[in-house]
This record gives sequence, C-alpha cells and structure tokens, in this order.
Amino acid sequence: MDEELDAVADLARSFFAKEVEPHQARFAQQGFPDKDLYRRAGDLGLLCMSVPEEYGGGGGTFAHEAVLFSEQVFGGDNSMHLGVHAGIVPHYFLAYGSEQQKQRWLPKLASGEWVAAIAMTEPGTGSDLQRIKTRAVRDGDDYLISGAKTFISNGHNADLIVIAVKTDPEAGAAGVSLIVAEVDDSTEGFTRGRIIDKIGQKGQDTTELFFDDLRVPATNLLGPGEGQGFKQLMTQLAQERLICGIAAVTAMERAVELTVEYTKSRQAFGNSLFDLQNTRFELAECATLARVSRSFLDECIEKHLRGELDVSTAAMVKYWLTDQQCIVVDRCLQLHGGYGYTTEYPIGHMYADARIQRIYAGANEVMKELIARTL
Repeated sequence: MDEELDAVADLARSFFAKEVEPHQARFAQQGFPDKDLYRRAGDLGLLCMSVPEEYGGGGGTFAHEAVLFSEQVFGGDNSMHLGVHAGIVPHYFLAYGSEQQKQRWLPKLASGEWVAAIAMTEPGTGSDLQRIKTRAVRDGDDYLISGAKTFISNGHNADLIVIAVKTDPEAGAAGVSLIVAEVDDSTEGFTRGRIIDKIGQKGQDTTELFFDDLRVPATNLLGPGEGQGFKQLMTQLAQERLICGIAAVTAMERAVELTVEYTKSRQAFGNSLFDLQNTRFELAECATLARVSRSFLDECIEKHLRGELDVSTAAMVKYWLTDQQCIVVDRCLQLHGGYGYTTEYPIGHMYADARIQRIYAGANEVMKELIARTL
C-alpha cells in the first residue's frame, strides 16, 4: 500500500457504504444490482483502473484493482461482480484484442456505460472447458452462435459478453475460440434465461444465456485466428483465481473483526463471551490463518505485478485461500451461536457467500490437479 492506493481504498469504501450497502436487501430480493451503479462507479474512476488511460482506464496496475475488490468485501457487497467486469473481461481485450476492439469496448466498460460478462460454463460442462458445445459457424462476414451457457455472472445486466465457443468441434481444446457479442434484450438470437436462485450471493445476478443463431461480426473474434480460445482462457484464469484469493483473505479478516466485536459485547456465564478461553483460542487461530493467508496473497500479488505468477501458484492461491475462507468463516459463525445462523448478522451471509468460492473459477479439485502436474 502507498498513498495512492490508500486514496483508492477510501474512495471505494465510501462508494460501497453510501451507494451499495444500503440497498443490499433489495438487490437480494430482485436477484441483481441496479445497473446504474456501474455508471456511478465509472464516474468515480473505480472501474478498469489497470486499463491504460488511452482506453478510458485509470492507467494504474492490478494493485489498484486488488484494493477495490478488498474494499468491496469489507463493505459487505455481494451484488456487483466487479471482479468480472473490471478485473477479468478488460484484460482479455488488452491481451488479445485488436486496436479497434480496444478503442470500442474498453472505454464503455471503464465508464460503466456497458456491463461485461464472460460466458464459459455450460449446463453439461463446468471446469472442463475443452468440452463445451456452444458452436460458432462462419457465415460470410459473421459468425452464427448457437448453444447455452449457465451460471454467468453479470448475465442479467451484461451488454458485452465474451463467449467461449467451438469453431471446430472435432479439435478438442484447439477448437475453442473466444468471440465477443454486444447484446441487449432486443438482440435477435439472444435470450437471457432465469436468474439462478443460489444459497448465497443473492444480490449478484447469475444467469442462464441462450444463443440461437446469434449473428456476431467475424471481426469480434479475439486473437489472430480461430482456435486460440483455450490458451487465452488458461492464461487469463490466473488473474481470475488471484481475484478469488483476494476475496477469500478479505472475508477472513472481516469475519475475525466482526466476531471479536460480537464476542466482546455478548454476555455468557457472567462475563463476555470473549473472556472464555475457548473463544479467545478460536479467534487466535482464525486470526493466525488470516495473517498467514494475507502474507501468501500479498506475495502472489507482487509476483503478478512483475508478470511472474505462474499457473500452478495461481491454482494454489485459489484452492488454499478459499478453503481457509470457509474454515475461518464457519468457526466465526459458531462463536455467534444461534444468531450466526440467522440473516440478522453479517456472518450468516458470509457463510453462505463463501461456499461458491471453492467451485467457480475452476473447482478446487481441478486446482490440485494443476498443481500436481508441476510436481
């Protein structure tokens, strides 16, 4: 952290406290955040901070994004999926997009005018991306895309979607390509399905998407040609998994902070709950797990800023930190007693929200396989 990052943290903290947190219950009820929040975040300069200024971004680094994602978790927001919108999708364009694509798409994401999503998972295909079935067939100067995607974060609000497709269904991983679609509710061949009712992250829209000969210009293909998609995904997933780690560690730290506060105010057996040795020992262990996790995370962020974060280490970040998140939040919920199992206290929401961390961005079992391949 430095003065500039501290300033970003203050700005982000204020944004989530004033603009987002007061509306969490409504977002959870409707299943998605208000779309104009992205525009407000863009006006404050909180979106695409690591994108160069020439494309409308902040000209910063991933460190700026890391601060934003941390403050979002500390602020209790589980509705705006800024990790996808600002931390994942723009970097596909920066890494693989043409100059024309960058000029067209990045400023709209930085301003919040458009909301971004990436569509990988399908009803029958989760972490095994080379087996996707959504097809893109060349038709003159266009592609016709047909298929279905599910569990798509930001799917309800999305205006711009990076779609993983098969341009050659017989080629396995080498037949995967990434094609970008600009969509709205009137786009022919494109339909938004239901917002999926999840056990946690209720305010974050996770949506089914359907494509029926969706016509997309061939110039929207990412990269120099077809068949580059799988490699592109594997490369960019390292940052996505690091983002999961940021959320995990911040959640641990918030859980410990909230539980210390709760146990010091809660009376049991004539004293505060914190005065009981078991409570103090539990919190001491949770605080230690959070501290060790933070040290590992910070080391990996520094590696990423130097361009040195490899696939195996990113997998370690994602699997181990999200496992620890679930452990720490569970132990903190236990110290809340029956109140922890209600929606009255944040720890209950954090418990439900945490579980998906071990599944998305590649299930933790897949992460262990990626690590094992390097041993």
